[in-house]
Amino acid sequence: MSPTSPASPTSTANPHCPTRRLTTAQALVTFLARQYTERDGRRQRLISATWGIFGHGNVAGIGQALVEAAAGGGPGRPGGTTPGTGTGNGTGNGTGHRMPYLQGRNEQAMVHAAVGYARQSGRLSAHAVTTSIGPGATNLVTGAALATINRLPVLLLPGDTFATRPADPVLQQLEVPYAGDVSVNDCLRPVSRYFDRITRPEALIPAALQAMRVLADPAETGAVTLALPQDVQAEAYDWPEEFFAERDWHIRRPAPDTYELEAAVRAIRSARRPLIVAGGGVRHSAAEETLAAFTAATRIPVASTQAGKGALRHDHPADVGGIGHTGTATADELARTADLVIGIGTRFSDFTTASGTLFADPAVRFLHLNITGFDAHKLGALPLVADARAGLEALTAALAGRGYRVDPAYETEYTSAKEAWEERVESSFATPAPAARPTQAQVLGLLDTLVTEDDILINAAGSLPGDLHKLWRARSRDQYHVEYGYSCMGYEIPAAIGVLLATGSQGRAGRPVWALVGDGTYLMNPTEIVTAVQENLPLKLLILQNHGYASIGGLSEAVGAERFGTAYRHRDADGGFTGPPLPVDLAANAASLGLRVLRATTVDDLRKALSEARDAEGPTCVYVETETPDTVSGPPPAQAWWDVPVAETASRPAAVKAREEYDRQVAARRRHL
Repeated sequence: MSPTSPASPTSTANPHCPTRRLTTAQALVTFLARQYTERDGRRQRLISATWGIFGHGNVAGIGQALVEAAAGGGPGRPGGTTPGTGTGNGTGNGTGHRMPYLQGRNEQAMVHAAVGYARQSGRLSAHAVTTSIGPGATNLVTGAALATINRLPVLLLPGDTFATRPADPVLQQLEVPYAGDVSVNDCLRPVSRYFDRITRPEALIPAALQAMRVLADPAETGAVTLALPQDVQAEAYDWPEEFFAERDWHIRRPAPDTYELEAAVRAIRSARRPLIVAGGGVRHSAAEETLAAFTAATRIPVASTQAGKGALRHDHPADVGGIGHTGTATADELARTADLVIGIGTRFSDFTTASGTLFADPAVRFLHLNITGFDAHKLGALPLVADARAGLEALTAALAGRGYRVDPAYETEYTSAKEAWEERVESSFATPAPAARPTQAQVLGLLDTLVTEDDILINAAGSLPGDLHKLWRARSRDQYHVEYGYSCMGYEIPAAIGVLLATGSQGRAGRPVWALVGDGTYLMNPTEIVTAVQENLPLKLLILQNHGYASIGGLSEAVGAERFGTAYRHRDADGGFTGPPLPVDLAANAASLGLRVLRATTVDDLRKALSEARDAEGPTCVYVETETPDTVSGPPPAQAWWDVPVAETASRPAAVKAREEYDRQVAARRRHL
């Protein structure tokens, strides 16, 4: 894509070659503050704020540059504007050409916060993250992988060792005997969509432009890394003024190829039992209304991946819920008998395809509408390479005059099946006596009665994604925020901060944002609670204490590993972990980090605590110890298989039995060619 660059005022006496003398770090921050995206007439800052933890690799370079860029405002709020928020009216999200700074506590968490912000912003605005060299830089790797896998933009600016090598090695330098130009930052290469090391000031110009191109490209976006040697950051250079001109990066909506469109129309018209699988691309393209119009015209049912849930409201007639291993019985049964599967903006991961066992019709065909050719050709599909909204608009128009609509009997079938599934949801949500301890599903049920379409739920790992995918009733396009591309424990709290910044949520006037975590996830990464307290962001943290890794415990049992190492308990006499639960008080820990904590021990307590937390103006935590589904009614079990290989030889009966079940299931797998 080609950015537009309006004229910039001269800054030297030479009108033919005006320049400005800045350090490399100052030039980069100045450049970033003047980059914008534009789509459908809406303009906003591309990089609206920078997260940072400072050390010797970035404090004198990027750190000093951010001090200058934030001049005139208070800490983290230049000009009185909250970082990452604003009108998107071309004025830099309310910050002009300043660069707001956000203080993080953990480098991985800063990337998660940036990813949450980018997703809530529709990939139209992003954050940068700066770190020192060494462990600060390598801590970025997990967050970078998450961003790239989920196709969400984030700019990483790790410090690097000296380019001029005045002392070799320097503190925290990785010495590689076979290559002098390798540093720990090279760990970021495979998880970045673009990587460059800026070894000379002038090299920043092409690298920065390429970085913006990738961040703003809907087909290529992900983590972008510019590694910055600490000596180069502080080195001055005469920069051309044109480098600092405002640039608009247009987010394109490529239309489908005529040949591919006609092939897609023929495939749909010949289908008897078509099924749409809506993925995250529907949301990234803001194609929800277009999808609703397409289904209104064709009556094709819509199942959703984790990233696509909410593409249609839960009560839309065509919505049949989540699909795959964590999907609904309605969606999965339709998938087993579908003769045409229409993927829209999905990667078709193994959870969606039930490891290649779900789409069972011998004659099933696939049609993939995706902005990337790589994804559009998966499963031997007919490709329709286009933006999701543009592609759906073209399909709707092409089918309009040809009278296509699914058989009324098929529509009645999936509508009735959906009603039956809703009864199972109600059964899972039903709470016992007010004094009883709730199950995890019942916690979700209580939350379900409380929220409106304004609430946003964030989750990523553990047993909650499965329960949410099967049971949650998404009320708006962005209510359901489950990161399941990387399913990274510890994502939820920092991501919620990013979402709060993107929505401008402050006090009761903002949108309620819930971070749902189990005890295992909480212990992975609670550090950004401090950031929420510092910024007075009204985070609603819901901690579900079940004394271990509930999801992996269940999987461990299913594959014959007997829940080994999955409980948070004292050791027993035999050296195992079957003793009493560990005396860890997560509520006290959250309170020690500055949160207001509401403890709930019963259903009645929890109902009151959730309501109080939702109305709270500051960061608040609800802590509840849940009942295990072994003793009371739990959520419906998995409706489709997932391939986790089981030991082929074993002496213990549990593993032998699990292998027998594995061999039975894997026999149903097929390759769609």
